[in-house]
Amino acid sequence: MYPEHSGYAPVQRAVEVHQPTPLPPAVAVPAPVVPVQPSTVPAVASIVLPDGRVVTGYAINPAQPEPVAVKPPVSRAAVNVALGGVGFLAVCGGLILLTSFIAALTAFITQLITLAAVCFGGWVAVQVFGASGHQGGTTVNIRKATFKRNHFHG
Repeated sequence: MYPEHSGYAPVQRAVEVHQPTPLPPAVAVPAPVVPVQPSTVPAVASIVLPDGRVVTGYAINPAQPEPVAVKPPVSRAAVNVALGGVGFLAVCGGLILLTSFIAALTAFITQLITLAAVCFGGWVAVQVFGASGHQGGTTVNIRKATFKRNHFHG
């Protein structure tokens, strides 16, 4: 509440004034000042304080922060993990295709062996059971043979 709106008179309080205690000057050896010639002469600024005093000095440019390195939107670790996963899936897919290829190759070789066996067996059967003009056994030309004691001499 504000004092003018209250029905009580303001209370007088005792005010204590504290004076600052000056610190003794530190004894230190000042570092030598090395004059540096600026590349350009900075502009001199004058400021008029509220009490009428004029302060003149050089304008100090605010310190520019170091430029922050631009980070990629995705961290490198996440990219590496993703690429590793893609590589792993590619290898697994390749192994599945390799096993399928080996199974298909094995079936193809088995069919070739079966086909060769059937063809070779058929050729052998034709040779054994085929009609070749003679009916087997030994053909003997009896007209030229001389029979002597149950032996043929030709």
